[in-house]
Amino acid sequence: MTTRRKFFEIVALGAVSAVALQSTNARAAEALKETDPAGSALGFKLDATKVDKAKSPSYVAGTKCATCALYQGKPTDHEAPCAAFGGKLVPAAGWCAAYAKKPA
Repeated sequence: MTTRRKFFEIVALGAVSAVALQSTNARAAEALKETDPAGSALGFKLDATKVDKAKSPSYVAGTKCATCALYQGKPTDHEAPCAAFGGKLVPAAGWCAAYAKKPA
């Protein structure tokens, strides 16, 4: 039989565990930088409007992370994890050569 005290201990432990897990996930999701080796290799830019077409011939005006199939957030999110970069956060307005149009 579970006592009232035991119930509250379990609830408190669950709350502490949830906060610790959320804190760990927040630290794991680090923002990708343009100077990151993986980012550099794929011509990653924080702002798609700054892409140099001569250096990134596959760039098409108007494409950005928010409309890419690898972007793991909603198009309205300011930033979200990217599958191309191991879950590192990328801005919705960014771009890289791994861009693949999100299916309709």
